[in-house]
Amino acid sequence: MAASPVEYTIGGVKIHFPCKAYPSQLSMMNSIIRGLNHGQHCLLESPTGSGKSLALLCSALGWQQAQLGKSALTETNEKKLLQEESQPKKSSLASRLSEKLQSCLSSDCGKDDDFQPDRKRIRPAETKVVIDAFIYFYFSIQPPQPCSRCSCDSAKESVKDRDTDGKKEIPKIFFGTRTHKQITQIAHELKRTVYSNVPMTILSSRDHTCVNTEVVSHFNRNERCKDLLEAKDGKSCRYYHGVQKMRDQYTLQQVHGLREAWDVEDLVTLGKRLRSCSYYAARELMQGASIIFCPYNYLLDPMIRESMEINLAGQILVLDEAHNIEDCARESASITLDYKSLQMSSDELDSMVNNNIRRSKHELLRNFCYSLINWIQESKSLMLEREYEAASKVWSGKDIVGIFHNLGITADTFSILKQNLAAILEKEERVGFVNGKEDMVQIPIISSATSTVLKNLFMVLDFLYRENCRFAEDYRVALQKSYAWNNQVPPDVPDAQGFFVRPYRRQRQSVRIKTEVLTLSFWCLNPAVAFSDLSWSVRSIVLTSGTLSPMGSFSSELGVKFSIQLEANHVINKSQVWVGTVGAGPQGRKLCATFQHAETYAFQDEVGALLLHVCQVVAKGVLCFLPSYKMLEKLQDRWTKTGLWEKLEEQKTVITEPRGGVKGDFDELLQVYYSAIKNGEERDGALLMAVCRGKVSEGLDFTDDNARAVVTIGIPFPNIKDLQVELKMRYNDQHCKARGLLPGRCWYEIQAYRALNQALGRCIRHRNDWGALILVDDRYRNNPNKYITGLSKWVRQLVQHHNTFSNAMQSLVAFTQGQTPCSTVSSSNCHLPVTVEGQSQPKASQPQTPHSYINLVEPQQVTSSSTCPSFSRAQLESEQNETVVPLVSILKDSNVCALFTSCKLVDTCGHHCNN
Repeated sequence: MAASPVEYTIGGVKIHFPCKAYPSQLSMMNSIIRGLNHGQHCLLESPTGSGKSLALLCSALGWQQAQLGKSALTETNEKKLLQEESQPKKSSLASRLSEKLQSCLSSDCGKDDDFQPDRKRIRPAETKVVIDAFIYFYFSIQPPQPCSRCSCDSAKESVKDRDTDGKKEIPKIFFGTRTHKQITQIAHELKRTVYSNVPMTILSSRDHTCVNTEVVSHFNRNERCKDLLEAKDGKSCRYYHGVQKMRDQYTLQQVHGLREAWDVEDLVTLGKRLRSCSYYAARELMQGASIIFCPYNYLLDPMIRESMEINLAGQILVLDEAHNIEDCARESASITLDYKSLQMSSDELDSMVNNNIRRSKHELLRNFCYSLINWIQESKSLMLEREYEAASKVWSGKDIVGIFHNLGITADTFSILKQNLAAILEKEERVGFVNGKEDMVQIPIISSATSTVLKNLFMVLDFLYRENCRFAEDYRVALQKSYAWNNQVPPDVPDAQGFFVRPYRRQRQSVRIKTEVLTLSFWCLNPAVAFSDLSWSVRSIVLTSGTLSPMGSFSSELGVKFSIQLEANHVINKSQVWVGTVGAGPQGRKLCATFQHAETYAFQDEVGALLLHVCQVVAKGVLCFLPSYKMLEKLQDRWTKTGLWEKLEEQKTVITEPRGGVKGDFDELLQVYYSAIKNGEERDGALLMAVCRGKVSEGLDFTDDNARAVVTIGIPFPNIKDLQVELKMRYNDQHCKARGLLPGRCWYEIQAYRALNQALGRCIRHRNDWGALILVDDRYRNNPNKYITGLSKWVRQLVQHHNTFSNAMQSLVAFTQGQTPCSTVSSSNCHLPVTVEGQSQPKASQPQTPHSYINLVEPQQVTSSSTCPSFSRAQLESEQNETVVPLVSILKDSNVCALFTSCKLVDTCGHHCNN
């Protein structure tokens, strides 16, 4: 039975929610409405599975609709005033007094009455005006054109100008997530709400949205698409010419039937059917959209914002799964340039100069590239060896500004270079001769590869020179040398007489050649640099994730004041999750996954034996997360040799997360994993070996049987030998006191805990889910003050330390056996109207379906090792709805009696009933 929609009034805003909200969802919506009302920024942590996506969507869209309603009412009142003014005025005293009274009333209506209790509700007659205005605002196809035969034309134009200048713009919502798969999940959540028909669009790459088979089959879809649009080889894209078939919201919803929230696959399917470009249609739909979904690097990266024509001024920015936002912000303001790419760009610019094509403009850009190339060659002698066949040289941003000044690259000359780049990218035609006939010929422009190199360089230089080199100290520039092995076919060599003698095919094989690789990296070490473009221009920023803890670093790192912060509790009962640390394996060997210990065979064998025991105890799906791909490969190699891998495969279907690879291959592996759990006959479910910070740990939904246990081996600290990590730690140490940044070591540890919390969050995906979180490392027990405090709040509160492996397994067995009878409970996010004691019930003013509320005091922890099942209150009520059983027969069950003995029931009148 589906839950009835519930309406909440929070901060003067009516929010329609698809079911009765959890306390954590109410807290989130309250925080978001406060932030939007006052234009403040929010930092909100809510555990995975607590319904934060619904809370985000409903509160933001409810606020937006309320603003639209206010705008519509104000416009209606203004129209009434204009109509009254246009009518002939009566000269009587009563008429003048009435007119004065009406003007006073209408001026009061336009005021913001959010915080006046007696005016919060909208009367039924006014509600219809709001809804009609809402529909008209979004779906008016063409506004009525003013007539040109009389003087009313100019009058209407002046009114239009006044509306354009004075009318309050309703902010759009830009909803950013980490991956495209998460966007699909968010769109599915939006479909459950009453806001499902709100105009929307999804910005995505050509890899996900292109429908032209000629482009899809090409190895570089962006390049091929641009070639077709420019008709370089005489061909053009017929799909692009049909983009008008689905470019506006009215046509999409009313003509093509996408009336409810849709995902990328729906738009692609429609594009194929209509022979229309879904990539450019999605961009065109942004203009009339109320909410825009996209990966959040589209919003942070200035290059992508420019290419996608995204304007965030005055808009609402929601970034979900924002635990990686600091890294993403740093990366969006950084570039790594390959030396060969720079050489190819200079060669192409030189060709333009030699062919006299916009010679003066190309010449300046070519000289700029030449200066960089010469400087790189001269700086090679300054590089120091870091490790085998690897060397580097690092400069600060201020040093680079001084070096570039000596090369003739200053803030003034850089401004000229930007103007020249814009000029050479403009399409222009001139008179020429084609096949002996005079015709208009398009002037050639540089390739998109060269354009990308120059744009990336100029993006970084723009940050370096901005506001009198304000951000120069936030950059480090690294020249790095390494070596790579490439397969090459040996060239044809002439003999003594000058003839080319090609060897037989069997001899003409490719050979591996060792080549030098030079890269120039401009690394931004301060994420506030990229965020500076956003924080001052947007109305509100809302950062949310299930794993933001510890939250203190976000304000200092991003340079944004988060006036509203929240750490919400989980919605599950303690009995639904087992959290334990295990510091020793079956043989009693201590397990400490530091680099020195992890390299030993004893550690690898002990971890393998532990994982085998877990797979024997926990049915269905088990996820195992390792700190790195390197450790994953070593363990797989060792266990294959010892025969342990074969034993794991006898117990479960074993799948390993691939390093990189094609998206389709990864999706196929996931389907194999899900199928093994759903249809497993010979083996009991599946084991997925994955890596922290990999694809599996980020945003994938392993509901119910897909993840009954998550095992984490060690603590996923970043590679401390990585040059960029080393520079970031030094940078934080240098500025920690002046800017309030975390010291380098603290920043380093936080990166590990965020990755660990994200992996642990793959388990427990809704209120009725259950699972075990097994943290394998002796450091958790030996130093809990250091290693436990970084965990998420809901995990931290439930951690139990186990001295021996056998104790841990006995406890885990008791937990899994106790949960087995409840495994068939529905996984719906909506739940029965049960309130925890102390939680306020809905106000009488809110429309509610009649319910009887039951308050349960949480049962005391049972210390016995009995394996009797433990039932949560929601599970008992859910099962009672499915099968009607007399109360007496239920109470005769010993397990239920044991549960109710330790509880107090509170009836609807508030009277306590013991036992």
